[in-house]
Amino acid sequence: MKFSEQQILHALSQVEDPDFKKDLVTLKMIKDLSFTDDEIKFTIELTTPACPLKEQLENDCRNAIAQLVSNTVKVTIDFSSRVTTLRDVKSDILPTVKNIITVASGKGGVGKSTVAVNLALALLRSGAKVGLIDADIYGPSVPTMLGLQNERPTIQKVDEKNKIVPVEYLGMQVMSIGFLIQDKQPVAWRGPMATSALRQIITDVLWGELDYLILDLPPGTGDIHLTLAQLVPVTGAVVVTTPQEVAMADARKAIAFYQLESVNVNVVGVIENMSYFTPLELPDNKYYIFGKGGGRLLAQQFHVPFLGELPIEQDIREGGDFGKPIALQTATTAAKAFEQLAQTVARQIAVQNASVEVNV
Repeated sequence: MKFSEQQILHALSQVEDPDFKKDLVTLKMIKDLSFTDDEIKFTIELTTPACPLKEQLENDCRNAIAQLVSNTVKVTIDFSSRVTTLRDVKSDILPTVKNIITVASGKGGVGKSTVAVNLALALLRSGAKVGLIDADIYGPSVPTMLGLQNERPTIQKVDEKNKIVPVEYLGMQVMSIGFLIQDKQPVAWRGPMATSALRQIITDVLWGELDYLILDLPPGTGDIHLTLAQLVPVTGAVVVTTPQEVAMADARKAIAFYQLESVNVNVVGVIENMSYFTPLELPDNKYYIFGKGGGRLLAQQFHVPFLGELPIEQDIREGGDFGKPIALQTATTAAKAFEQLAQTVARQIAVQNASVEVNV
């Protein structure tokens, strides 16, 4: 059967991306289209490797071709990804990084570092190029959570300047003040020293090409947060809370901080950590020990997305304590929860980038 490129593209223009609410042809997601009388081949270029919609898009494309072109031709569909960015690639600050995502909380103890580490690893597992900065200068925990306590970064000279080479973990680039001090040494620094150290582990590090750089921030809204907002063009902030009112009260301040005119950072959404407990012997049951729905309500109050609930599990705690993050234990319920979280965050960033591109 004879058909033309125009017929094929017309068929594919009937397939809409659920996130962007536009068709794949308009979004220029159809690449490398070729065809013979017997076969049609093309690639769908996704805006993130963490996209959970591959199967749906593939089925929709096959159905469209069957209905509008031919129901007997062989259809071969490949996938690629190109993470979008709004950053100026000529920027002096982190020029090789496409998207910078901060993970913040209003108070300590809500599992912010656990979320940051496992979010980064879940994005890495999806195929993205990822870096992780432990920006909690006074209480660095990332080296312990990744089992890297004995690692030390090296120095490399670039253009007559000494650059810190980040520690590598399964292909992820990692930097922490914890790599530069002794394990039991307290960081007894005043604010200016702490912010200077933060500048160094951001700007003096030889970062490679990254799709996402995750920054694990200290709790609160102090010097570190203000310095970061002024220093780095943050793509978006993820705010972590637990369901209790005492945690949400501080999380409200964290969201309000990012929405200040002088800060003006988009809040990607709210994550509710330690939401519920599911006993092994009752896998279908959820017990909301600390209350229910607090994170979702918080998101509604500030008109930001709710990114989901994460369970409270012994495996998550042990993974952090023993340097074996739960996101790598792919068969577990918690790992799947972090995988979904990574997909949601990546999609929110892609939609945000696309909407701003349209408005520019």
